[in-house]
Amino acid sequence: MHEVLRRAAAHAEAYRAHSAIAEAAPARNYAGSLAAFDAPLPQTGSDPAQVIDDLERLALPGLRNMTGPRFFGWVIGASHPAGVAADWMVSAWGQNAGNHVASPSSAAVETVAMRWLLDLFDLPREASVGFVTGATMANFVCLAAARGEMLRRVGWDVEAQGLFGAPELHVILGADAHSTVFSALQYLGLGHDRVRRVATGAQGQVLPEAFAAALADVTGPALAILQSGQINTGACDPLDALIPLARARGAWVHVDGAFGLWARACPEVAAQAAGAELADSWACDGHKWLQTPYDCGYAIVRDAAAHARAMTIAASYLPVVEAGERDPSHYVPELSRRARGFATWAMIRTLGRDGIAEMIARHCRLARRMAATLAAEPGVVVVNQVVLNQIIVRFGDDAGTRATIRRVQEDGIIFAGGATWRGQWVMRLSVISGGIDDAEADKSAAAILSAWRAVQAAG
Repeated sequence: MHEVLRRAAAHAEAYRAHSAIAEAAPARNYAGSLAAFDAPLPQTGSDPAQVIDDLERLALPGLRNMTGPRFFGWVIGASHPAGVAADWMVSAWGQNAGNHVASPSSAAVETVAMRWLLDLFDLPREASVGFVTGATMANFVCLAAARGEMLRRVGWDVEAQGLFGAPELHVILGADAHSTVFSALQYLGLGHDRVRRVATGAQGQVLPEAFAAALADVTGPALAILQSGQINTGACDPLDALIPLARARGAWVHVDGAFGLWARACPEVAAQAAGAELADSWACDGHKWLQTPYDCGYAIVRDAAAHARAMTIAASYLPVVEAGERDPSHYVPELSRRARGFATWAMIRTLGRDGIAEMIARHCRLARRMAATLAAEPGVVVVNQVVLNQIIVRFGDDAGTRATIRRVQEDGIIFAGGATWRGQWVMRLSVISGGIDDAEADKSAAAILSAWRAVQAAG
């Protein structure tokens, strides 16, 4: 046991030490990685320490450097060493965080981390928090609570009776909502096409006039889904204007705040998410701006009873919850799961309120710095207003943009991906790695401009 854990720790330490300087491109693609791992089912077992050595040898060439300071491909953090170490402990402890009797510490750390998160976000302190895999499941859990509560108000018990014969629940959301919201609606039987899509402005923000018209156009129970942090532009819906409109209509308001909700933890940009506290539920990720390892998201619901009605799993062999106790399984879809609260607790303890605010402010400042450098180059257009950490950029036309993205990925100094925005191709940059600083931001911008110049020179 000692040797296998020692080797795993040594391999991990060596990888993380190198990731700060390594190029972003994997040395081996999917086909090569599949060929490296491909083998018949083993007939006999192997020495565990040798298995770990083989795993490192086979996997390393096909790993992308997502923990370094020059990864901008998606809105994902760099897995801070403190969170990784806490997550190692979770795996070593082998705790099933399904209930508070089986693993009291797992349940207790979630309770404390929940209080800290509500304080950081300045959300209603009576809200409940389910520690889920990420924003996709956070949206699912919150919308499940919304579905149950809104139908309960019109006399329908969806948890018991399902949707057969249920009153129609109207869903209103912005035209630029994230795809995971539509997935959650699909999973919940509400359908990803049976929604009222509301017009948005140039930055993807819901337009208040269109939102008010949509609310006025539906009768019966309604669910409004807004967002804090549009995935391309970083823009937040004007929540302080929209939520009172929905509340006056009696609608449940859910905020998809996968990364943008973290703005509320930073005084410099908190105004971007002003009004979020008025909502009924919120989805957020820890493995984005908090830099926890993956498998860490938060489903936050103002009405804890509605949250529990949607998620509680009951069985005679499960413990009874006494007054003052919090059973983690009442707020997530799983019964057996890893103890996700420890990594969140460790990261908040490591950074503190001030450290979290500094990191968010630094990322937003560096995004503006990179955007200014890029925009100064002939032929380069920064498409969005850089209000948080997201930058979308055009290089001439669609062909130039796609060619620049390919060249950046081939060069391997940084990693950036593409997307379509308003019918045009853009390069999308997410400045969210915990380790990025001014020098790394400047190096990254220079790598992008070098790629663009090479594309122009090639004709």
